Amino acid sequence: MSVRRVFFWTHLVAGVCAGLVILLMSVTGVALTYERQLLTWADSGYRSDAAPGAVRVPLETIVARLQRSMPGLQPSTVIVRSRPDAPVTVGLGARTLYVDAYSGRVVGEASRTGIRAAMSRLREWHRWLGASGEDRVTARAITGWSNLVFLGLVCSGMYLWLPRRWTWQHVRSVATFRGGLRGKARDFNWHNVIGIWSAVPLFLVVLTALPISFPWANEAVYRIVGEEPPPPPRPQAATSRPEQPRAVGVAGLDRAFERAAVQVKDWRSITTRLPASAGGYVLTIDRGDGGQPHLRDTVTISTSGRVVGFESFAGQTLGRRLRLLSRFTHTGEVIGPIGQAVAGVVSAGGAVLVWTGLALAYRRFFKRRAVEDSAPYFVNSPHSSISEP
Repeated sequence: MSVRRVFFWTHLVAGVCAGLVILLMSVTGVALTYERQLLTWADSGYRSDAAPGAVRVPLETIVARLQRSMPGLQPSTVIVRSRPDAPVTVGLGARTLYVDAYSGRVVGEASRTGIRAAMSRLREWHRWLGASGEDRVTARAITGWSNLVFLGLVCSGMYLWLPRRWTWQHVRSVATFRGGLRGKARDFNWHNVIGIWSAVPLFLVVLTALPISFPWANEAVYRIVGEEPPPPPRPQAATSRPEQPRAVGVAGLDRAFERAAVQVKDWRSITTRLPASAGGYVLTIDRGDGGQPHLRDTVTISTSGRVVGFESFAGQTLGRRLRLLSRFTHTGEVIGPIGQAVAGVVSAGGAVLVWTGLALAYRRFFKRRAVEDSAPYFVNSPHSSISEP
């Protein structure tokens, strides 16, 4: 058996076995392309009343008021954005509140319905096939291994999609869309053209999903550059009775944000978790749009307002930088909205590749002897051997 036949049959069998799961992940991936922007847009109506000369309410006061008015919830995060009319975002467990920065009044809450609910459901299907609870462990394994199979399909496709002879006639028939085709000829043409033009970005999108799916792939990112991977997070110990929420101390919170703001002049948002750690508040300063880790810095500021530590993206280890970049390369966010568009387009291309591949496989196994309208094309085409090895 020739090398090409081995690649072909491996490609075909793998695609048939994992095709439906890959199709589902590709379609939901397209729908999730601009998830972050859609969620921001959904809550864009919540704004602060930035009147001329208005003075911002101290963050410590805002958090203290929320704790008094909602004693059953503990503040966990505070986000301040650079836009004058942007509200202060305060996370309280599963709830997210938007507070007017100048009056301290709650102007809205992130809704769990509409766009946010739709995006949440799509993520569940994309990651766990819609499963919940303990079933997600099995579903995560299925999507993870299907993604690994998809990577193999892309790699083997790079070999199968290319023409055997590099003449203009041969290249044109597999690299350009041809009108007037039907049935098997159309599917074959689409499969090759989309595969060739989306191969490289699709390879990156699929490859960077592996560290999200598998612990060994996550560790490999560090080991390939000679670093020891960080230890996995410790599971939380089960308690017989839930702890009663306690007031969170916020002393020095305003000083911490003021000092963080002068560390990076062109910041767009500053985020910190509550309560402060033993070393002080750890604040993330973002100069990008939320999906660009290379535009983030981290500063640790004590409750007295002293800068304890500062870490830029460039100051992190190579393994850590690669891991962060891979996470946002998967969604294309690492290079902004254009990158997201590319990731969305190649995800759509992946869905078409699966669909046309399954259609070609179906015809091969169940309609091999059927007479098709496109038969003359395959009889006369110099590339018939690519799909019919």
